[in-house]
Amino acid sequence: MPGANIQEVMRFGTYEADIRSGELRRNGSKVKLQEQPFQVLALLLERPGEVVTREELRGKLWPADTFVDFEHSLNAAIKRLRDALGDDADNPRFVETLARRGYRFVAPVKAPVNGNEVQTRNKANVPNNVTAAQSRRYWWFVLATVAVLLTGTGVGWLAARHFNPTSRIPELRLTANASDDPVLNSVISPDGKFLAFADRNGLFLKAMETGETHSIALPDGFIARPVGWFPDGSHLLVNKFPVPALQSGAWLSLTSTRPGEQASMWSISVFGGNPHKIMDNAEARSVSPDGLQIAFVRGAMVDQEIWVASADGDRRRKVMGGPGDMFGDIAWSPESRVLAYVHYFYRPGWHEGSVSVEVCDPATNNINVILSDVSLGDALAWTPDGRLIYSLYDPPPNQGGSNLWAMRVDSATGRPFGEARQLTNSLDRKVGLSISKDGKLLTFLKWSGASQVYVAQTGTGSDKMDPPQRLSLEEGKNLPFAWTADNKSVLFTSDRDGPVHVFKQAIDQAVPDLVVGGKNPIAISRLNPDGSVLLYLSNSTGGGIPKLMRVPISGGSAEVVLQEEGLGNFQCARSPSTLCVVSQSLPTALRFVKFDPVNGAQQELGRIEGPGAYKYNWSLSPDGSTIASAVWRGDQIQFHSTKDFSTRTVTVQGWTRIATIDWAADGKSFWVSSSTPASAQVLLNIDLHGKIRPILTDADKDIGWAIPSPDGRHVALWESSSSANAWSIRGF
Repeated sequence: MPGANIQEVMRFGTYEADIRSGELRRNGSKVKLQEQPFQVLALLLERPGEVVTREELRGKLWPADTFVDFEHSLNAAIKRLRDALGDDADNPRFVETLARRGYRFVAPVKAPVNGNEVQTRNKANVPNNVTAAQSRRYWWFVLATVAVLLTGTGVGWLAARHFNPTSRIPELRLTANASDDPVLNSVISPDGKFLAFADRNGLFLKAMETGETHSIALPDGFIARPVGWFPDGSHLLVNKFPVPALQSGAWLSLTSTRPGEQASMWSISVFGGNPHKIMDNAEARSVSPDGLQIAFVRGAMVDQEIWVASADGDRRRKVMGGPGDMFGDIAWSPESRVLAYVHYFYRPGWHEGSVSVEVCDPATNNINVILSDVSLGDALAWTPDGRLIYSLYDPPPNQGGSNLWAMRVDSATGRPFGEARQLTNSLDRKVGLSISKDGKLLTFLKWSGASQVYVAQTGTGSDKMDPPQRLSLEEGKNLPFAWTADNKSVLFTSDRDGPVHVFKQAIDQAVPDLVVGGKNPIAISRLNPDGSVLLYLSNSTGGGIPKLMRVPISGGSAEVVLQEEGLGNFQCARSPSTLCVVSQSLPTALRFVKFDPVNGAQQELGRIEGPGAYKYNWSLSPDGSTIASAVWRGDQIQFHSTKDFSTRTVTVQGWTRIATIDWAADGKSFWVSSSTPASAQVLLNIDLHGKIRPILTDADKDIGWAIPSPDGRHVALWESSSSANAWSIRGF
């Protein structure tokens, strides 16, 4: 067994290893693991970040007088350990293999000492006082909503953090765009003299000394977002998004992406001239300081890969990534040798994922985890003097904001050292970092956004809609999920008072009533078939498996209906039907289960098979006969019978970016939100044969899902707006 100096309980990620009892737990639940694999884990945890040789493992676990096929036994033990941890030998999050040498535990490890947790893996003094309530997040819900919430405005991840003493570094505003025209990205030139930035109107260059700003001429339809500067200071690395194509027959000037088009990366001269294409099917993230390499991303959300190529687009190769992976910013080390990146990892069947800052050597694919924390944002930069700048999200009541921190990293070893320092202490989310060549000037975007509940009256057959009127007046994230049975009030979730709670508000009421409060955050809320009981999905402040709860809509005590890993969306049909359905995300399938909202009794209805099945959004018809599903950003709607799960498919012609889908009250059509990278989102009404009626668009706001009242006379929807401008700090 491991040495006596190891702590009795070691924590890493969502796992906890009790060395004395030989038990492995995840979020408090025991994970089955045989004795020898656990002994291997204990030995690796004793020396996190260090190589434990195969000979050492043999000497401690299989003494010389033990007759065993050592190679086979050790390989089998490592495989069982990885299976228990959900780890991957090719892209290790916990146990890394060093060919012909041994193994290394690469994730941060914490051990409780006198009731407090002490970091034993990463030596940097990284702030670590986030509570479980603040750090817990519903990844399946993020997958279903995050791109809708933030399309065209930026990407952020909801989490929370307590801070060290206030930073005194002054922040200087660089742009002054109005709230309805956010800056989409900005990058500072190597010499710090010019800021290139883009908004909805085009690409611009601003002189830092004089403030003079002029546009950079681009061909018609060329929608560019700056990513970085090449070292010559005269060329920009930009992403070009697909050109919109006008939809014929629409009574609104709506656009949709042409099928099959992907983002591409280009080089643009700030002095004008034709852009030069570097590569198709690539989203650029950063150019190396020496200008010889470009890091870029391929793949759809939650299935992304990091690639590198020479500056001319040749010699391209994959570095890492695959199913379940998503990446924030990517930063090159000062000597242009290794990459740092923000890595979001989602594994189907888990109710939460992991977020980490990692350093990878593209030449060897060796990966070191610098920091693992669900409060990490997607911002990242690497300064010339060897500091990684990253972001951490704020605690309530400013849970929508984040601030910047700096930590020194040895690029030769990929290991952090020294003390982490907070650089900013202000409101709003910090994204889009860019740094001058001398490391004295850091620019970033301050981004803020909110989703609000709106109510609109609809016409017969859902063929028209009156202008939506705002229902929720408080700031924050407000999302509608149901109407009361009398058609008078909307039930919605909101984080206005910190944790996400459930509120009820009549359409003629000024202030909502709290329905479900407390310290446990809530993700989804629906009503049972007769509208007498509120069902909601909650996660306890101490972590653990999500719970599907029930509470009388008139008030009373809450009770647990279901508690299982992977629970996602759930819906109930309307009375006289008694059907309620919940989906469960499995590693290679999305499982649909009929459940009793009183006693939790379950019966499987069917499955959507495939490793990407968790990307499906779905809705249960009002009469309970059919489940309609649509893959994220796809162009097809599938209809599944709740009797035998037989399936038919309808293709939505001309619209290839379905985001959300909800049945209309009469069960004869759907409310569908769709979008393109270059235009506002649009709310569509689609009938059972795929005929489309564009109903609502907004040039300044993103439009989310629409929930119909039982009588079909109103819908509750959400719209999100955003504001973003470029800022800078010096002397950090």
